[in-house]
Amino acid sequence: MSPLYAFDLEFLAHNPRLIGIDEAGRGALAGPVVVAAVSLDYSLPLAGINDSKKLTALKREKLFDLITGTALAYSIVEIGADFIDAHNILQATLRGMRDAVAALALEGALCLIDGNQLPSGLKNPAQTVIHGDNLSACIAAASILAKVHRDRLMRSHDPLYPLYGFAQNKGYGTAKHLQALWENGCCELHRKSFYPVSAITSSQN
Repeated sequence: MSPLYAFDLEFLAHNPRLIGIDEAGRGALAGPVVVAAVSLDYSLPLAGINDSKKLTALKREKLFDLITGTALAYSIVEIGADFIDAHNILQATLRGMRDAVAALALEGALCLIDGNQLPSGLKNPAQTVIHGDNLSACIAAASILAKVHRDRLMRSHDPLYPLYGFAQNKGYGTAKHLQALWENGCCELHRKSFYPVSAITSSQN
């Protein structure tokens, strides 16, 4: 048994079900922050589940299909740039967590949330786990769902906004992305409250 599954089984000894929660895209300059919540079937352990950042894109894609095909339940929520700009990225992430858990409607399940921020208003008991995507199978599974969903979404936006290279940078601040921002300004996917988007927008206004 992998250490990540062993970690979860300690919690399952005292809880009827677990929900792993993680996000992707928190530091990007464009696109939504995506939050995933997943309740794994522990009678069907999946080999290779790990923090999404430690996996190749191909491995993440394969695990995405395995997780969504075998999970007891899962949900994926997008919180867009408009909300992020209006309320800040932390509040956007916490809202995504609340919405993702609410969508599962699994009463009594314990939420294991990556990081150190616990959203208010959850209807489930919850516990934060720092570096949880390295420790917990259900959080790692959520990290894979969030990352793959967001990457697919940003690739789908690339033909609509071809100047910015979203298929390659996924909205993150690469050198080419920043150069495109300076040359062309921002598009509606950009987070205008984020530096340097805010500086570029101000200078061009």
